[in-house]
Amino acid sequence: MTRPQVQLLTRAGCTICARVHAQLAELAAELDFDLEDIDVDAAAAAGNSALRAEFGDRLPVVLLDGREHSYWEVDEARLRQDLADR
Repeated sequence: MTRPQVQLLTRAGCTICARVHAQLAELAAELDFDLEDIDVDAAAAAGNSALRAEFGDRLPVVLLDGREHSYWEVDEARLRQDLADR
């Protein structure tokens, strides 16, 4: 089984994003998932505007294995359950 993939969609200067990243980093160490930050503005500048178009108005967004899991905050209880159910 592959390790769960959690992506955090962010943008520069987002203080909520920084707080959510810190919470996810702690959970990644405990729950053994890979955590990747994706700056939607940087991705758009590199030619991939889809993430910013879909999620840019409600950052931060947490994706689990490529699907939206929560936004603005970590739904920790649900994340723990969804990881346990994998």
